[in-house]
Amino acid sequence: MALTETVPAAAPPAHEGILRRQSLRESAARTYARSLPIVPVRARGLTIEGADGRRYLDCLSGAGTLALGHNHPVVLEAIRTVLDSGAPLHVLDLATPVKDAFTTELFATLPGKLAETARIQFCGPAGTDAVEAAFKLVRTATGRDGLMAFSGAYHGMTAEALAASGGAQHTSVVRLPYPYDYRCPFQTGGERGAELAARWTQSLLDDPKSGVPRPAGMILEPVQGEGGVIPAPDGWLRRMREITADRQIPLIVDEVQTGVGRTGAFWAVDHSGIVPDVIVLSKAIGGSLPLAVIVYREELDAWQPGAHAGTFRGNQLAMAAGAATLAYVRTNGLDRRAGELGRRMVDRLTALAAAHDCIGDVRGRGLMLGVELVDRSADADAMGARPADPQLAAAVQHACLERGLIVELGGRHSAVVRLLPPLTITDEQAEAILDRLADAIAAAVRTTPGPTGSSPTTMRGTSP
Repeated sequence: MALTETVPAAAPPAHEGILRRQSLRESAARTYARSLPIVPVRARGLTIEGADGRRYLDCLSGAGTLALGHNHPVVLEAIRTVLDSGAPLHVLDLATPVKDAFTTELFATLPGKLAETARIQFCGPAGTDAVEAAFKLVRTATGRDGLMAFSGAYHGMTAEALAASGGAQHTSVVRLPYPYDYRCPFQTGGERGAELAARWTQSLLDDPKSGVPRPAGMILEPVQGEGGVIPAPDGWLRRMREITADRQIPLIVDEVQTGVGRTGAFWAVDHSGIVPDVIVLSKAIGGSLPLAVIVYREELDAWQPGAHAGTFRGNQLAMAAGAATLAYVRTNGLDRRAGELGRRMVDRLTALAAAHDCIGDVRGRGLMLGVELVDRSADADAMGARPADPQLAAAVQHACLERGLIVELGGRHSAVVRLLPPLTITDEQAEAILDRLADAIAAAVRTTPGPTGSSPTTMRGTSP
């Protein structure tokens, strides 16, 4: 009887083992890893290479952290210079040449009236800690306690930051309407909707029976990112600045995701010309490494030593990488470039929306773009908006990944496809991003039924 040779089964690829161990070891709270099951091993600029050998165009950019993309040469050189110098890497909040250079570069980019007398507080390395610091600052300076924030906001994951965010529950933070043309809370949109939102805010503050005492501060995002890429109208921002200034309410602007050229201006507030009392900064200011600060008017600098502290406030590598990033964006006009390229990308996305009933809205500013996906089988409201379709959005995200494009979802119902490419992308790379997205949407609508169990979404002008 002949003996049969047993052939050992092939071992699974290494990246599958890494993903499996991650799912077994990491907490249920992990997020990006669930919808993006890849194992990055190399990256440069817009491109990530996975352990499986596939290459991806990264339109997530570390949730907006990578203004210059992955491993930009000026960032790597800044980090190497510090490492080679023998400088200490951990110094708490002591003064160093690296910190001084970072602060000088940062102040050179600030709105003039703020930069003249500004103070800076280095916070823990996450943006949410800077938000907490901003709240402490205005409460100390005003002697008041309450806060005003906006529907759809996202300011971080610590307790106070969450309380000011859109998903908060059981909180004393006063929630205000944020202008949102596509789903206007006043069913009007445009300048009229923004004006009504401003009047609502003013009425709450001026009506002695509103039940809203004068707050310690107001916090807002000039473009709501996690809320669905919703840019605030410049006129509305000016009204918020006027309302708060007239009532001596410090205005806190969260530029964690919008800053460093992302929206087509160096800071998003530059579009409207307003000068906040406090700016919260993180993400791109660290040049891909953890760094967070608040910058504020010197009149607010009333807290005591140690009022907001933390061990990791002196990240020298992040300050060096951040200073290099700030200088590169400023000297190369990448903010203006983001504005120009963003407008062209919006034009093409708008043309894509004209071909697909499932695209309810296209919006954004600079290279912070959003495509809202909706259920075309449902009735539209008085504004012409249909219900969000998170199932289709998830299918589009998956189809994008299959085509080598990394995108994130956001918005009230996770139905907004978000594009946050690095500011360094070329025209050709922008076209490749949009080509892959268009192909992914077409593929997803052929295979995904509507939320109500209707037939798959189809292109305009075609039969279901």
